[in-house]
Amino acid sequence: MGDWIIKLEDVSAGYGKLQTLFDVSLEIPRGLITVIVGPNGAGKSTLLKTMFGFTTVYKGRVLFENTDVTHMPPHDRAKIGMTFIFQLENIFRELTVYENLRLAGYDLPEDVFRDRLEEVFAMFPRLKERLGQKAGTLSGGERQMLAMAIGIMRKPKVFLIDEPTAGLSPKLAKEVLSYVRILNKEGYTVVLVEQNVKASLEIGDKGVLVVNGRIAFDGPAEELLARKDLAKMYLGV
Repeated sequence: MGDWIIKLEDVSAGYGKLQTLFDVSLEIPRGLITVIVGPNGAGKSTLLKTMFGFTTVYKGRVLFENTDVTHMPPHDRAKIGMTFIFQLENIFRELTVYENLRLAGYDLPEDVFRDRLEEVFAMFPRLKERLGQKAGTLSGGERQMLAMAIGIMRKPKVFLIDEPTAGLSPKLAKEVLSYVRILNKEGYTVVLVEQNVKASLEIGDKGVLVVNGRIAFDGPAEELLARKDLAKMYLGV
C-alpha cells in the first residue's frame, strides 16, 4: 500500500465523556483512496473526525506525516495539509459558485488563485458553466462537486470526506463517487466514509470496516467487498 500519510496508534476517542472509538490502530496510505464503512452508529464518522481533531482523544496518538497532531486543533491541521468535507452544510448556499471559490482562496495571490481556479475547471468543467449561479440552486451532486473544489483551492495533501452521497439518488451517488476518483487521479489522498458500501469499495484501494468503535477489517477494498460473511453480517449487502 506504500507509505502512510495519517497514522492512528492505539487511539481511543469520543465526544466529552462519551467514548465511541476503542484502541484503534490504522494507517492511511498516501496517494490512494481509503474507504471506511460499517453499520449505522459504528463510529465511522467519529474515526474520520478524530483524524481532523473534532473529537476528544483519551489515549493513543494521531500522526500526520510523522507530526504528532493528537491535540492539534482542526484549523491548524488545515494549515498543514488536511481538509474536511462535511456531509451537510459544506458550501455557502447564498453565495454564487465563484464567490464560494473566491472565499476559499481569499488569501491567495491573484495569480495563484487563477491557477487553482483553472485546476478546478479542468477537473470539474461543469462548475465553470455554473460560476454565476447561487450554490444553493445546484443539484445535490453539483454541491458535493463544489465542496471538493473549495477544498482544492487550499491545495491539501489529504481530503477527509464524510458520507458525500447521503440522501442522493443512486444515479447522483455514482456521479459523486466519480468526482472522488477524479480527485484521487489528480494526486490527492482521499479518506472516504460511506454508507454506499459496494459502490464506494469499488472505487477504493483500501477498505476499513468499523464495528462498535473498533476496526473489524483493514485491508484491500476488493478483499473486503469479497468477504460475504462480513458484508452480510455488518453491511447489509
